[in-house]
Formats: sequence, C-alpha cells, structure tokens
Amino acid sequence: MTALRPLGSSVLNVFPLALGGNVFGWTADETASFAVLDAYAAAGGNFIDTADLYSAWVPGHQGGESETVIGNWLASRGNRSDVLVATKVGGHPRYKGLRAATIKAGAEESLRRLRTDHIDLYYTHFDDPEVPVEEIITALDQLVKAGKVRAIGASNISAERLAASLAFSEREGLARYAALQPHYNLVSRDTYEGELQDTVAAHGLSAVPYFALASGFLTGKYRPGTTVDSARAGRAATYLESERGVKVLTALDRIAGARGAAIASVALAWLAAQPTVVAPLASARTVEQLPALLAGAELKLSAEELAELTTASA
Repeated sequence: MTALRPLGSSVLNVFPLALGGNVFGWTADETASFAVLDAYAAAGGNFIDTADLYSAWVPGHQGGESETVIGNWLASRGNRSDVLVATKVGGHPRYKGLRAATIKAGAEESLRRLRTDHIDLYYTHFDDPEVPVEEIITALDQLVKAGKVRAIGASNISAERLAASLAFSEREGLARYAALQPHYNLVSRDTYEGELQDTVAAHGLSAVPYFALASGFLTGKYRPGTTVDSARAGRAATYLESERGVKVLTALDRIAGARGAAIASVALAWLAAQPTVVAPLASARTVEQLPALLAGAELKLSAEELAELTTASA
C-alpha cells in the first residue's frame, strides 16, 4: 500500500498522486469519469482535484461540470469519508475574483455540486491583487471555522502575496495556507523554482504542481511529425519546438527504457522528488491512462537519473 503524505501543516494526509478532475464532464463523460475515479480509489488514491471553473471554456457549459460529476460519484459510491476533495474559487464566470462575498458564495455552490457538507482543501484559483490579502484570508478562515472547509491553499500567486498572506494568518491566528498549486514540470521550471519555492519551503507548505505532464507532452506521445487527437494537443506540441523539450524527451526515453517504465511515470517521479512537492497532479480521460500515472507515485529515481533530467531540463 502506498504511504500517504502529510499536506503542509494541515490534518490532511494525501496519496502522492493527485487525480486531476479537469477532464471530468469535458473530454471524459460521466461514465468514463466514474471508471477512472473507481480505478484511482481502488489503487489507494484519495486526493481528487477540481475547480468551480471546470469546464466553463466548453461551448454550452456553465462551469461546475467537473464538481457535479465528482459529487455524483461520491453519492453513488458512498465513500465521502475515504476521499479528500480539493476544489478552487475565483475563476468561475459567475464567481470571479476573491472578494469575501465571492469566496463564500462560490463555496456554497461548490458544496451543492459536490453533494457534501465540507471541502477538504479549498484553493484560491487565481490571485486577485485588487483584494487585500487580509480580506481573502479572513473569508477563508470563516469557512474553516464554520466547518465548511478543512484546509486552505493558493494557486497562481506571487511569492510576495503568498508571504503576505501567511504573515497575516500568523499575526491574527487565522487559517493559513497549507498548500500551493504551482505550474511546474520538467519543461516549465522557471515560474516555481526560486522565490516561490523558497517561500513554500520556509513556511512548511506542500506543493501540488499542476500541468505535471505539460498537457501530455511528458507522456512521450508528442513527437516530430506526429498528430495526436487531443483537446490539449496544440499546447503540448509547442514544447517540441524548444531545445529544452527535445533534450528532456531524450533523457526520459533513455531512463524509461532502462527502467522498463512509461515515460510519464519517470516524468512524475522526477517531479515528486523535488523539494516541497508532496503530490504531482495529473489527469486521465480513460482507465488505460491511469497505470502510468500511479506508477509515477511508486517509482524512485536514482540520484544520477534525477541529475540527468535536471540537467536536460535546465
């Protein structure tokens, strides 16, 4: 059984691979989503990530489709106490920004769609620099005190705003961020490594990186001259145009071949080994895509293999 890991200073203990729910109700219908969720839970997974925004970008969608699918799954399986659900506020078309009233109203809508009385981890999806951190943290703290949220996190925030938020929480004795969800992977290291990572480490937060597989590029299925039928193919293919992308694929190919592992597993194992990272975040449209992700949570790379990948991705 894969050991769970503590999430920052919170009471939550999470599986070392967070299952992304961005595809649920979008490229995976409810039946396919249930199958992926069932397989993840059967493997010991307990950490499911979604947002009120998913999948408002699809014509005809309102946002909240992913939460609705997850809520229906939890209700049909009767397993709410076995699963940690992370969702986010601030990006939904009707609940944009992080004013206190928006945070509270967004939380109520997420609870309704998830068919639950509490959110295990509630992230601010995108920082709202027009709102003082004091207002944001106070609103989140009130949700925690009301028992509607167990732990709080931030995503897409600067090191400066994160540090200011943590300082206010400490000073006032309010709920403090336990997790950060940064954009971070083998071909996108620049936004997280440095000041943001240092802030996370200094304050004992845990990182749960999104785009852990670079929109599918780090699965190895995108190669020169190939066409991939995926809603995210355009974004993933751009990595092929960079020297870094090609070098990373070469290193991944060698290590995966030597290990008899999937390329995605090796990419996730590198990310999981980085300082502050507690659980990379990756999504699967089908049950067939899941084993490579789960294997990444188990795979331990040698110091030499980690160094090779780190150098290739520099």
